[in-house]
Amino acid sequence: MASIYDLWLVDFGEPYPGEPAAHRPALVMGPPDTFGPAFPFVIVAPLTTTRRRLSLHVEMEPSGETGLKETSYIQCELLRSINRRRLVHRFGTIDREIGLRVSNVVKTLLTH
Repeated sequence: MASIYDLWLVDFGEPYPGEPAAHRPALVMGPPDTFGPAFPFVIVAPLTTTRRRLSLHVEMEPSGETGLKETSYIQCELLRSINRRRLVHRFGTIDREIGLRVSNVVKTLLTH
């Protein structure tokens, strides 16, 4: 079961221009575990390894905890709801500090 702040390999399928494509890492943003495993959707933010110097992207270094092999950037502006069946496999988690940074960026996006 996917939990908030888990990193998963996600099958995004065929994209429109500018959307994440194919298999790529993503951060699970919700819903909380209290929704239960029968809830069919999760909200994710895709990751990229391209440094675009955008304030909307939260940088993460590779580590054993994250499971990432190279520096990656959480693309907070590309939040997306997907069916849980698109989750291929879990490979890590983020720490509290990164989680707070992501939450702050998402809150700013949604409230302004």
